[in-house]
Amino acid sequence: MDRPAPEPFATKTDAEVWLTKIEAQILDDEWIDPDAGKIAFGKYARDWIDERPKLRPRTVELYGYLLRSHIAPTFGEKPLNAIKEPHVRRWRKALLEQGVSEVTVAKAYRLLKAVLSTAVDDLLIKRNPCRIKGAGQEQSPERPVLTVEEVYRIVDVIEHRYRALVLLATFASLRWGELTGLQRRDLDLDARTVRIERQLIQITGKGLVFTEPKSQAGRRTVVIPVLIIDELRAHVKDFAQDGPEGLIFAGPDNGALRNTNFNRRVWAKALEDAGVSKIHFHDLRHTGNTLAASTGASTRELMTRMGHSSTRAALIYQHSTDERQREVARRLDALARGALTKKPSGT
Repeated sequence: MDRPAPEPFATKTDAEVWLTKIEAQILDDEWIDPDAGKIAFGKYARDWIDERPKLRPRTVELYGYLLRSHIAPTFGEKPLNAIKEPHVRRWRKALLEQGVSEVTVAKAYRLLKAVLSTAVDDLLIKRNPCRIKGAGQEQSPERPVLTVEEVYRIVDVIEHRYRALVLLATFASLRWGELTGLQRRDLDLDARTVRIERQLIQITGKGLVFTEPKSQAGRRTVVIPVLIIDELRAHVKDFAQDGPEGLIFAGPDNGALRNTNFNRRVWAKALEDAGVSKIHFHDLRHTGNTLAASTGASTRELMTRMGHSSTRAALIYQHSTDERQREVARRLDALARGALTKKPSGT
C-alpha cells in the first residue's frame, strides 16, 4: 500500500533522505504505521485489562477505577499516537492540584505507563511518553502503630463477637480479607496455628467473593501467641459458623462480615469508646508486624509471617526504633564493661 509523506518537501534531496530513513526503519523492523496509533487510548486500555486473565479481581477493580476516574477523562478519547510527554506531565500535575492523593496518582501513572508500554511493544507508538522520573513511586504516609495497651482498650469495649477478630488481626498480622475468609478447618488451637488458604473480599457488582491469597507467599501458616488462645477458643464456641467450612468470623445475622458495615457500625464506635485516635482496622496488622519486628525476627521470618514474597515490606518494619537503639547501646555497654573487667593488670 502506498503512503504519502507526512508533509511536502522543499527539495528532491529532502524527499530522498526521508525515504531512505523510512526504508531503513522497515528493513530493521522499526517502522511504525502512522495509522496504527490512531486507536483511542480508552478502548485500548480497556482491552489491555481484559486481555490479562490472571489479574486478581481486586486488581481488575482497581485498574477499572483508575482508568474511569483519573485517566480516561483526559486521555480516553485521545489517539495513542497523540499522547505526548507534555500531556502526561500536565495530566499528573492537574491530578495533584485537584487534591488526588499522591499514592493514587502514582498508581494511575503506573497504569498509564504500563498500557503505553504495551502499545510500544505492539508497534502502535514508537516511544512511551511516560518519562517522569519517580512518578510511579508511592510515598505512603507512615501508618500509626498502636501500643499493646491500646489494642486491649479496643478489645475491652468492642462488641464481644469481635474481640477475637481484633486480637488475631494484631497478633497474627492478618489482613481483613484473610480474617473474614477463615474457616473452622483453618484454625488449630491445640497447635496454636492459623492457616491462610483464601480471602473474602468485596468486588463491585459481584458482592463478597472468595479469592486466592494476594500472592503465593500469602498462602501460609501463622503461629498464634499463647496469650490469645483462650479468647479464640471461646469465640469459636460462641460465634463461629457450624461445620469445618463454617466462617470463624460472622456478623450478628450469622452471615459473612462486610468491611464497610463493620467500619461504620462497629469499628468507629469502639475507637471512640476506647479513647483511641481514629485509625484504620488495617493498622492492627501494621501494629502486629511492628511488634514482630521488635522481637528481633529476621527478614525471612517477617516475610513468612506477613505473607510477602519480597523483602521490601519486611525491611520497612525493621526500621531502627529509639528503644531498639537503646537496647543495642545497653548491650554494647555491657560488652565493653565485661571486656574491661577482664583486662590483665599492668597493661
